Amino acid sequence: MKSSAKQIIVLSILTMCTVSLMAQQPTGNKREKKKNLVVKEWNLKAGSQTPFLDNITTFDEQGRKIEEIEYASYGQKYRIVYEYEGNNTKCAREIEYNDKNKVISIKKYDYNADGTKAKQYTYLPNGKLKSTKIFERVYREQ
Repeated sequence: MKSSAKQIIVLSILTMCTVSLMAQQPTGNKREKKKNLVVKEWNLKAGSQTPFLDNITTFDEQGRKIEEIEYASYGQKYRIVYEYEGNNTKCAREIEYNDKNKVISIKKYDYNADGTKAKQYTYLPNGKLKSTKIFERVYREQ
């Protein structure tokens, strides 16, 4: 077999392997890559050999963040549960819990037509409105 024929065969095999590997790589956007994902963050203090849990973030089957738990040396520091309406990707409500797993605040959101946050309403556990935050978008002229 001539050298050029061998090169063509080798190139063909390499191309098939590359295409096969590319087909196995995850594709899609960030949300697609986070489907059913649980991310655990660990800390390790200088001089220590024992890592400790710092944070856990959980995503649902649609790749939306549904829970975040922050830890301290004594255990859970706080927990936030994110709720969505239907298949919407924008968070409708955040419920924050303290270290004793009691609700300390509830946040609800309104969004602009372009999907950016317009308002955030923060409520006390008894349902009383505590504060309202308005998000203003201002574009600078160049």
